[in-house]
Amino acid sequence: MRIDVAIAHATERLSAVSESPRLDAEILLGRSIDMPRSYLLAHPEDELDDATRSRFEEVLKRREDGVPMAYITGIREFWSHEFAVSPATLVPRPETEMLVDLALSEIPRDATWQVLDLGTGSGAIAVSIACERPLCEITGVDISEDALAVARENARAHASGNVIFECGSWTAPVRGRTFDLVVSNPPYVRNDDEALAALEHEPQSALAAGDDGLDAIRVIAADCPDVLVAGGLLAIEHGFDQADEVRSLLESRGWTDVRCHNDLAGLPRVTAARRSGK
Repeated sequence: MRIDVAIAHATERLSAVSESPRLDAEILLGRSIDMPRSYLLAHPEDELDDATRSRFEEVLKRREDGVPMAYITGIREFWSHEFAVSPATLVPRPETEMLVDLALSEIPRDATWQVLDLGTGSGAIAVSIACERPLCEITGVDISEDALAVARENARAHASGNVIFECGSWTAPVRGRTFDLVVSNPPYVRNDDEALAALEHEPQSALAAGDDGLDAIRVIAADCPDVLVAGGLLAIEHGFDQADEVRSLLESRGWTDVRCHNDLAGLPRVTAARRSGK
């Protein structure tokens, strides 16, 4: 089978499961022959051997089954870096870059702050902040050792030695320490949300958080004052329809200066608040 024919057939097969079926087909075929996409475009007449066709068929079936491209390729771009991902971690979303942007707007370039990333997963947020603020020390916490193994791989690949990771539930591993800034992309999907079916290949524990999707945010709101400096900022990603509930929850816990920030689509996505006190 020629390269151009293989791509055309794969594009048709993937059209039902992908918003970019041709791009997916080209990436998967390129990986199957260990060549860049540019090679495919320059050599459409090349014939695929049996071994290549077998490898290509294997990854095509996985994509047809709904496995995210990031899990098949093992990488996902975030904040202009390629991050390793695995089924133990969520696939980083573009809207989560808002957390990085908000953190960087808060941290002076010459600051030597302590920054905490709760539910770090692949470490994409923590490592991205670390790259932009090399004088700061970033600590990522996650309850999954498998996720932290991926995060450490990403830190080795991109950061300058200013990221550490701790295993445990939310703030438990860092009790006794104090941070200038806390960021988190916690689980916030409702347990009965139909969207979970489309995310079946991603770790459900990193997605679902109770009947209203706010269980994890309640814990963070309650526990973070113990590890955050007075006046320090907490920034939390949440669902676009949860902004009012998150605001009420934070204000009921004594957080001040509660503000919601919209993502690039204009949807309320990240709420930030300051710890009260002096």
